[in-house]
Amino acid sequence: MRSMKGEVVLNIPAEKAWEMYRDNEVISKINPEMLAGAEYIQGDGSPGSLRLFKLGPAISNYVKESTEKIEKVEMGQSVTYRVIGGGLRRMYDPYRVTFSFIPVEEKQKNEMCIAEWKSEFEPLTPATPPPLKARDAALGFLKWFDKFELC
Repeated sequence: MRSMKGEVVLNIPAEKAWEMYRDNEVISKINPEMLAGAEYIQGDGSPGSLRLFKLGPAISNYVKESTEKIEKVEMGQSVTYRVIGGGLRRMYDPYRVTFSFIPVEEKQKNEMCIAEWKSEFEPLTPATPPPLKARDAALGFLKWFDKFELC
């Protein structure tokens, strides 16, 4: 199994970033050009739930949508899912991603967190490249969390 990861520092607390990621209504408003919508099509976000991400025009030339089965949830910290449908599933099997939100513990920085994206994948063909576009899109989207104000 191959793996890849990346991270961005956010100027918001880890708890707030976690809540934003888990809330379909909020995450769908952060940057509709990148993520047009999210919904739990089965379950409530706990392990075994299915979540559908409909990607926006900035990404849809790469992947239009992704159906994900949630495998593991560490409340307030991370969620791991396996892609079971959509464009990435046609390139990799398995394709598993973990999003983590880790508090920065330094003085004066308790209002910051590290948002980490980690992927484990196996390309379906030797010609399939690593999911660099998926990583870059995920990290680019996470950077928008800073700019979004919860109402």
